[in-house]
Amino acid sequence: QVQLVESGGGLVRAGGSLRLSCAASGRTISSRGMGWFRQAPGREREFVAAIGWSGYNTYYADSVKGRFTISRDNAKNMVYLQMNSLKPEDTAVYYCAAKSVGGSYFELKSYDYWGQGTQLTVSS
Repeated sequence: QVQLVESGGGLVRAGGSLRLSCAASGRTISSRGMGWFRQAPGREREFVAAIGWSGYNTYYADSVKGRFTISRDNAKNMVYLQMNSLKPEDTAVYYCAAKSVGGSYFELKSYDYWGQGTQLTVSS
């Protein structure tokens, strides 16, 4: 079992920056890919970013590429999402997820552990 707890969400103005953190407990996540997803009101949960177990490979949704950076610290069992140049359309609940073996980094069904989410609101 892996427990994931997100933190760092809040209210920020458009153009601002924020860093989300995901703390993992239980089993180590050092051998797992990790991802961030988000869900805005009335919309389906969507992929934001993911990172391979070593941190070498990263993946981003086109909508956040160049603005968001995912990283991890396996020694601390932590995953981060640095978000810059935030836009009102980035407003959503952000979820951290641990990937199972196999499957695409971009698909929700590839992840078997999820946090409860942290709210990000970007004002215009």
